[in-house]
Amino acid sequence: MASLEGRVALVTGASRGVGKGIALGLGEQGATVYVTGRAAAGGPPTTPFGGSVQETADEVTALGGRGVAVVCDHAVDAQTRQVIERVVAETGRLDLLVNNVWGGYEHFWDGTEFWREAGFWTEPIARWDSMFTTGVRAHYVTSVFAAPTMVAQGSGLIVNVSSDAAEKTDAGVSYGVAKSATDRMVACMAHDLRPHGVAAVSLYPGLVRTESVLAAAEFFDMSDSESRSSSAARWRRWPPIRT
Repeated sequence: MASLEGRVALVTGASRGVGKGIALGLGEQGATVYVTGRAAAGGPPTTPFGGSVQETADEVTALGGRGVAVVCDHAVDAQTRQVIERVVAETGRLDLLVNNVWGGYEHFWDGTEFWREAGFWTEPIARWDSMFTTGVRAHYVTSVFAAPTMVAQGSGLIVNVSSDAAEKTDAGVSYGVAKSATDRMVACMAHDLRPHGVAAVSLYPGLVRTESVLAAAEFFDMSDSESRSSSAARWRRWPPIRT
């Protein structure tokens, strides 16, 4: 029996990128994986890089799991609540929430000459807003809606995809502060959840060769990067964690 057979996971922002890799890694081990994102199959693209929640869900199923695609904009609380309600209604449980959805990466494809930015005062304020709305806040809201089910069943794991930018001063103010906020939020969540048998952790995947990273590869040090498939391989068991 696959190690995650019978387990139910929700991976947000998994149409492509790191989220897709995580979903596929869970699928390889037989988990039921609900995949969310804004990109619907056959619908208008949300980025130039393609991908959809249905494509990821289909690949999860092909790998031996059960993929379920749910179109969701996690900047809209009502849609997030509906996703959690659907998962619980259909399966009766939620074992793993991976908060991966993130905002503020639009500069990889919107024509912004971000390589010319030299200091936070040269960046658009909208980038801060996007990282906190579709990033930190979305992670918090999804966790709020997911926690009652995990607390009631006495088990569960909430993983927030973060970055070592939280510990650096040269990663950009918006990104660094947003990831620091994510890590602090996780620590406080973990404190509240611990008595109920539920864990919350931050995960630092490092630099992954996602579609957007490859499109801007000339601006990264790719020597220490990894592929999405190698990142997915880590999820062949309950995920490695950074507490």
